[in-house]
Amino acid sequence: MTQQSGPVNPREDEQLAHETEGLVRSGHPTRVEEFRDPEPAGEDQPTGDEHLMGPGREPGTAPGLTPDDVETRSEIARFLDRSALPGSRDDLLASAEQNQATQRVLDLLQQLPADAQFENVQDVARALGLGTEEHRA
Repeated sequence: MTQQSGPVNPREDEQLAHETEGLVRSGHPTRVEEFRDPEPAGEDQPTGDEHLMGPGREPGTAPGLTPDDVETRSEIARFLDRSALPGSRDDLLASAEQNQATQRVLDLLQQLPADAQFENVQDVARALGLGTEEHRA
């Protein structure tokens, strides 16, 4: 009894893999018939990405955030346990120290008000003066 790897036999699977290898490696269509490829947007036509970016923003960055804000928030969140939130500055510092946070993160957390309670990393970022997402109404 022969073992099959898909709906066809292994030899045909290898042939199909060989035929699609160019497409997989190149990241763009490899068709000979150019009429099958989608037309690019014209000079005066939107590409569909404009609504994702605003002035001074990089792709994938939420409104209200700079790439540095995203990186700083990510670095802080990396060293906090889920059990630390909601919590106070001291709770966050203890969690960060336990997770061997960088000195930069410890210094940032030390700047938080001692009497405040933080529900999530966004509250921490807001208290540190970092940008936060702007929600649409």
